[in-house]
Amino acid sequence: MSTSYAPAPSGVRPRLGWILALLALAQLIYGLDLNIVYVALPDIGTKLGFPGQTQQWVISAYVVFAGGFLLLGGRAADLLGRRRIFVLALALYAASSLAGGLAGNSTVVIVARAVQGIGGALLLPSTLALINTLFDEGPQRNRALAVWGGAGASGLTIGALLGGVLTENLGWRAVFFVNVPLAGLVALAALFVIPRDAARGERRRFDLGGALSATAGVTLLVFGLVQGPEQGWGDPVVVGAFVLAAVLLAVFTIIEARSADPLMPFRLFRNRNLTIGITVIFIYMATFGVLPYFLTVLLQRVHTYSALQTGLAFLVPSVAIAAGTQLGARLTTRIGTRGALVIGFTIGVVGTVWLAFGFDATGYPQLVPGLVISGVGQGIVWTAMWIAAATGTAPREQGIANGVASTTLNIGNAIGLAVFTAVATAAGSGSSEHASADGEFFVVLLTAAGMLVGLLVSLALRRNSGCEPSVPSGL
Repeated sequence: MSTSYAPAPSGVRPRLGWILALLALAQLIYGLDLNIVYVALPDIGTKLGFPGQTQQWVISAYVVFAGGFLLLGGRAADLLGRRRIFVLALALYAASSLAGGLAGNSTVVIVARAVQGIGGALLLPSTLALINTLFDEGPQRNRALAVWGGAGASGLTIGALLGGVLTENLGWRAVFFVNVPLAGLVALAALFVIPRDAARGERRRFDLGGALSATAGVTLLVFGLVQGPEQGWGDPVVVGAFVLAAVLLAVFTIIEARSADPLMPFRLFRNRNLTIGITVIFIYMATFGVLPYFLTVLLQRVHTYSALQTGLAFLVPSVAIAAGTQLGARLTTRIGTRGALVIGFTIGVVGTVWLAFGFDATGYPQLVPGLVISGVGQGIVWTAMWIAAATGTAPREQGIANGVASTTLNIGNAIGLAVFTAVATAAGSGSSEHASADGEFFVVLLTAAGMLVGLLVSLALRRNSGCEPSVPSGL
């Protein structure tokens, strides 16, 4: 089998433990960066003097560009080398974080966040592709994905906590500067620890037309989904974004069908594991993925928690999710991906229904049982769904397969937030805290119903998929 890496000297296998530690640390940085800026937004707005509506673009710029460039990032990893793209992504993170920390106005901060988003779009699929090609399919890869997933969950928690601590003690610039040494050191270590990319044998064309149409189309789609709740779904800018996105994605489909070496080969979807895996990923992010947003709203607006108190409140679900990721690897190895997904979604439904009743209660202690049970289910599904999406795809196309899966992740989250935010607003009509909690109670119940759909979709996987190791992935 062909491989994307140069052979290790004297036939020595790469140091997989060190490699996994680096890849997990990169995912921790990715997770940290998603949450760390939220807490600092009010301080950024005050110090740089721009209003709340503009402040939202500090978040939106990252989400829009990360979502739009994921397909391109995945294909670049396949064509240019996974280690190269991994290092480039971390370099972009470090440089854009430095620029954001030094920014003297809102425009520079927003541009820096957009570049961070592009860095994230290169980092996520390249990291997954490295795991899925360096670790053999089966128990070894399952354990690696569990460690990677646990690191991501830890990053989200650390981001919320660190954001509060740094902002309160050192100011908003510190939430940008903290990424510079972290990303820089991981990039440097990767050059010594991760096997170098092998020289390309066959020449493969870069599908420029597909890359431009897909990147622009998905970017506009995510932009519309992000801005719709803010500006209104009938706003000409939002409507125009959706129309242009539909046109560009239609053009992308035509280009891909005619290309000899397409950006996204449609034959990939003949792999049932990938097709069902990305469907589960979409449902996961539209259900489990929106719960932190509504939990934050409940704690800060209804229970009047400070940013730091809210970050501390997220410790409980984060520990539960991290534990669930490890359990997910063990379950997948023993009973298969389908069984692990069914168990994860079942636990998630029970925990999320329990959590919904906590939303209608008077304090945090009533939320804890639901947060723990739902978090364990969430962690199990997180690990198992990435194992499903990676199974059966050739090593040379792991980058684009993970780019597709990661794009689905972002779009699922954007659509889930847009839909459920609108439902919560309608269900919780009224300005009182009680009305807001009622709306969120109803939405959390709906996410549990969505998890049931995920459970049914998971049943379409073959039995025992993911239990046993298959042909080595190219070490």
